[in-house]
Amino acid sequence: MTTSAENGRNGGQPMHTPPVVSSQEWEAARQRLLLKEKEQTRARDALAAERRRMPWMAVKTDYAFEGPAGKVSLLDLFEGRRQLIVYRAFFEPGVFGWPDQACRGCSMVADQVAHVAHLNARDTTLVFVSRAPQSDIARLKARMGWEEIPWVTITDSFDADFGVGEWHGTNVFYRDGDRVFRTYFINNRGDEQMGGTWNYLDITPLGRQEVWEDSPEGYPQTPTYKWWNWHDSYVADAAPDKKWVEVSDAGEAAFRKEQAGKNP
Repeated sequence: MTTSAENGRNGGQPMHTPPVVSSQEWEAARQRLLLKEKEQTRARDALAAERRRMPWMAVKTDYAFEGPAGKVSLLDLFEGRRQLIVYRAFFEPGVFGWPDQACRGCSMVADQVAHVAHLNARDTTLVFVSRAPQSDIARLKARMGWEEIPWVTITDSFDADFGVGEWHGTNVFYRDGDRVFRTYFINNRGDEQMGGTWNYLDITPLGRQEVWEDSPEGYPQTPTYKWWNWHDSYVADAAPDKKWVEVSDAGEAAFRKEQAGKNP
């Protein structure tokens, strides 16, 4: 089918859109595509499982950053949690938009970040780093609505040492006591999927920490759905809310029943 509704936005050329079909034909097409989408989901889960088995690299340099309250170390950035995700943002002298704006792409990443309380509930801290002074970072965060994102200033070779000296990227670290290990790195188009809680957890060494995941023996795992909460209601070491357990159990049971009916 050809439509001219968007000709003005397409240089005057008609758009060759898909055919218009009946509801039955549309549903059949959706089901065919759904099979491929489920294959992709399973492949993504398998890739995340393989990622959790990647070797680790020990971090031996004592990196230093400047935070809102003063000097902090890489170990401090964990805030006592076991996992740390560090996004290298470009907001500093020499970057287009300085001093009023950060890099457009990095700003889009920041705009997409889900409430960090959900990551924190999975023993994971997210931090943005750049070379801008803290006074400029505080001003930018307040203006752009990024107050929930911890953001520190790089003061040494951290960015060059971890592949983000000249371009954005996301590094993942794991803390074992006072020892820190680099466990994963993603950049370029890999970064464009970042921002959601699930995508962040899928690049960590512990994953989502739910019982359905294929993780190495001994990794922490809790029942699926049960740890979910309102972002202002997480309490450390609290048992899952009984009412939410009932609701999620009922929803999961209904889903399993529906799936069983589709797959005799």
